[in-house]
Amino acid sequence: MDHIKAIIIKLVMITVVLGIILTGIFDGEFSDTLWISVVLTVLAYVIGDLFIFRKAGDDSDYTKRNITATLADAVLTFVIVYFMGKDIFAGDNDMFEAALLSAIVVGIGEWFFHRYLNNNVFDEKPNHHSTAS
Repeated sequence: MDHIKAIIIKLVMITVVLGIILTGIFDGEFSDTLWISVVLTVLAYVIGDLFIFRKAGDDSDYTKRNITATLADAVLTFVIVYFMGKDIFAGDNDMFEAALLSAIVVGIGEWFFHRYLNNNVFDEKPNHHSTAS
């Protein structure tokens, strides 16, 4: 249940950011922005959060894990927004700027989202293991 809640939080965060940037600033259709948000949320949760943030080092090195995962999420955001945007928003010459701005703002949000994941979702800490007497 914690993962579902985290995915919903991530989807809302990404949809708000992309809604403001792609729909509000760059005049894209909200339905297209929502589609990009869903794809980005799923890929970023699996790649950035489950594989990179959760696995990149131990719990004592939170900062390293957060930096690595945040950079990965920002790069993934740029790539997804740029290529999906180029395909969906045909003829839009501003996709580089839209993708770059989206990557920066989503990256900032991801920095804080990883703190939420660390404290509320990924609770498998070494001190939780039972020891046999």
